[in-house]
Amino acid sequence: MNLRNSYLADFVNLLFPRLCQACNASLLGTEDLICTDCLYNLPYTNFHTQPGNIVAQQFWGKVELQQAYALLYFEKGGKVQHLIHQFKYKGMPKIGNKLGTIAGEQLLSVVSVKPVDYIIPVPLHKSRLRERGFNQSTHFAQGLASKLKATVSEHNLIRTVKTDTQTHKNRFARYQNMQQVFAVKHPELLEGKHILLVDDIVTTGSTLEACAQELLKVPGVTLSIATIAYAL
Repeated sequence: MNLRNSYLADFVNLLFPRLCQACNASLLGTEDLICTDCLYNLPYTNFHTQPGNIVAQQFWGKVELQQAYALLYFEKGGKVQHLIHQFKYKGMPKIGNKLGTIAGEQLLSVVSVKPVDYIIPVPLHKSRLRERGFNQSTHFAQGLASKLKATVSEHNLIRTVKTDTQTHKNRFARYQNMQQVFAVKHPELLEGKHILLVDDIVTTGSTLEACAQELLKVPGVTLSIATIAYAL
């Protein structure tokens, strides 16, 4: 960048400051979306190093998984909540891609994990997709795929029923709310494949469990789960 362009960039940044989407501090130089301090100090779970982590335990005895993982801890009022809010509701899907690349780098370090064939985002109902304009889990999947060299399969697992929000439901109500909601359109394309199922936040795991039950009906499928965050 020449001196003139540098001055122009500084002027534009003065009028329209680039802010960290986690802490609202001004971004410097080549920083993008998340400042360097936040990138190093976000509440990472390190679940990729813990095969029996808290997320994995939620699915024990319910669905058979190769691995279950979340990149970050989610706490109300914390930086991760702010990041995900900006991502989902403020039209900043690139945050999902960035977090996906970070998660992909972590998962690449786990040599015992079978290579992933397809990454499948938890689907939104088509009406909710129209409202939001994008599926946040798809952007996380795309970031993961860029590191894991896997294919994102966005339209095979579908949501056939528009469900109520899960936010204020207890564990049993969440489970009931997710029954017979998902379907696989072309199971023959997934036979014998290792699938990584992804979502933004895991709390009770009821949504992911319902998706996993459908995917595991496909002959020969092995399944893992990855999410951006685990809600404490």
